[in-house]
Amino acid sequence: MKNRNLKFGIFLMTLSSLLTVIGQLLWDFGKSANMTTDFILIFLGFSLYGLGSLLMIYSFKYGELSILYPVMGTSYIFALIVARIVLNESITISKILGIFLILLGISFIGKGETQND
Repeated sequence: MKNRNLKFGIFLMTLSSLLTVIGQLLWDFGKSANMTTDFILIFLGFSLYGLGSLLMIYSFKYGELSILYPVMGTSYIFALIVARIVLNESITISKILGIFLILLGISFIGKGETQND
């Protein structure tokens, strides 16, 4: 049961990470000169960022801070993917290596917790 709770906590933290990245992207789009569109995009961005923050807090109910918080590192991965798809930014070998290292670190932390139970 504890392992299932931890997996749910990791899921919530990953979803939190995705929502904060999308919220920040909307802030970036809200920099245009159109005041009405700016407000809507910035409001949506803050809303998604706030929802992501609430999910992060809620996820701590399902696991320890030292295990769940590093999952927020997935925000770097989501930001890279969103930047590629939406902003047409390039993905270099060093960025791919960075993604690999982030995922490796998160998996080591999560694996260590399940072995200690």
